[in-house]
Amino acid sequence: MVISSLSNELVKDIVKLRDKKYRDLVNQFIVEGYHLVSEAYKSGLLVKLIKLESINSNFDIETIDVTNEVMNKISELSNSSEYIGICKYKDMIEDYDNNILVLNNVQDPGNFGTIIRSAIGFNLSTIVVDCNTVDVYNSKVIRATQGMIFNINVIKKDLKLFCNDMKDNGYKIYSASANGNILLKDMEKNKKSVIIMGNEGTGVEEYLLNICDDSIKININDKCESLNVGVAASIILYELSR
Repeated sequence: MVISSLSNELVKDIVKLRDKKYRDLVNQFIVEGYHLVSEAYKSGLLVKLIKLESINSNFDIETIDVTNEVMNKISELSNSSEYIGICKYKDMIEDYDNNILVLNNVQDPGNFGTIIRSAIGFNLSTIVVDCNTVDVYNSKVIRATQGMIFNINVIKKDLKLFCNDMKDNGYKIYSASANGNILLKDMEKNKKSVIIMGNEGTGVEEYLLNICDDSIKININDKCESLNVGVAASIILYELSR
């Protein structure tokens, strides 16, 4: 059977997965392209495959063929994919490392995706975010992770409560800032630390700064006022992993 109607109920449901409220309601999201579908399949999170009727598939999963017209309807890309995967949400495990990365109101999907890739690259298991940070299942975030979304825990927390709890558990809380008190290279390593990365324009919110024990900065050329939050987080994670 090949789905050719744009009014098909499955087609409508896939389109609705673009909306965060609907994703959260059904605990599902979509990925596009062979690479992301393959990563989802390897992680055990792929529940259904949608593919062009002319394309072969080697995935042992429920598969539905669609026409080019339907694929163009459900794809968010300007050049639609040959494969779209419907995935279930990843079960979040509160598995904290000695270094915990916290994101406070990070809005750009590309930045979030970069941070996820770097976190995996530098052996971080969990990222903690607040409710104002861009949704981890946003399609642009997913594409920016290049499949690393399936290998990390992203946990949503009330950051005030979380940071205070971590303090009680022996963690030192740092904000990252262009005007930080401590150079990153001088930060004490191999200690339990929470690093808070703030919003692209306004930085870490005041209520969190009041909880922080100190602030760190990256030593950069004076001609450069600040770094992109994705780049800054990557440098910090690299330095802490050394």
